[in-house]
Amino acid sequence: MPSSDLSQTGQSGPSYAGDISPSETWKRLAQDPAARLIDVRTEAEWNFVGLPDLVSLSRQPLLCEWQRFPGGQNLDFVAQASTALAQSGHSKGAPLFFLCRSGARSKAAAIAMTAHGYGPCFNIAHGFEGGLDAKCHRGLAGGWKAEGLPWIQT
Repeated sequence: MPSSDLSQTGQSGPSYAGDISPSETWKRLAQDPAARLIDVRTEAEWNFVGLPDLVSLSRQPLLCEWQRFPGGQNLDFVAQASTALAQSGHSKGAPLFFLCRSGARSKAAAIAMTAHGYGPCFNIAHGFEGGLDAKCHRGLAGGWKAEGLPWIQT
């Protein structure tokens, strides 16, 4: 099989739609009212770090933890995300954009939801805060915040 037919995980078939920048995510959310953003960070991150502010797009991010503190992976993630999507009026086939702190958990969530028939599912590259800068701080070297996209802190 040609390498172009391999997914991100090395398995045949698509694992998810791919990585997309925060700015491109914002653009697509603005253009497509059916698109949804799913923030997969922990409740502590939502409360203490902040959330994407989608009010100007007449939407809210859907909040579904991929991992729980301190226990680890949320084994009910797909069911909880599916419920949140249904409650938001999501139309199957509309784009889904997954966000975490830096892009790792959200990639795993995009892969999981694609495997359950959702999609296209995109991972928001660099996440909400991005990687560490030269001073070991987040939020300045990539991600939603660094790209100057709307966000709020509760």
